[in-house]
Amino acid sequence: MASTTTSRRGAEPKHPPKNPKDCHERALGLLAVRPRARRELERRLLAAGFDADEVADVVVRLERVGLVDDEAFATQMAEYQFSSRRAGRRAVMSALLVKGIDPALAARAADAAPDEEQQRAHDLARMRVGRLRGVEPAKAFTRLSSLLVRRGYSPEVSRAAARAALSIDEPD
Repeated sequence: MASTTTSRRGAEPKHPPKNPKDCHERALGLLAVRPRARRELERRLLAAGFDADEVADVVVRLERVGLVDDEAFATQMAEYQFSSRRAGRRAVMSALLVKGIDPALAARAADAAPDEEQQRAHDLARMRVGRLRGVEPAKAFTRLSSLLVRRGYSPEVSRAAARAALSIDEPD
């Protein structure tokens, strides 16, 4: 009786290969979903079990043809964070650093905000204040200012924007 673990010529192996796609195909698949930073792409490919040298070669090749561009990625991500999420500079910096963007490049992208940080905080506070109707003023202020801090605004800017949106007078 033949063992079930032995393979015959032409028969499929018992365990399929871990990575049926090669490294380049996998990288292109990841980039088809959304743009990625160089370091983020490297991490994903290494986590998929590809050899470090092969990953480095593929990423360099993709950079040469312009499919991986950290500067363009940082600019796009910062614009999205500022416009769609109305995030503060600190949140944008943090998001870029998590993706593996160089700190100097992340700082440049975060400094290119389309408008003033205070204005974005006030806009976000005004957008969200409607959700706090019926909540006691102290609790509403805490919730709104906490949201703004989580979005990357300084505590001072967050408190000022929350006060303005809730029409709370400045303490004397």
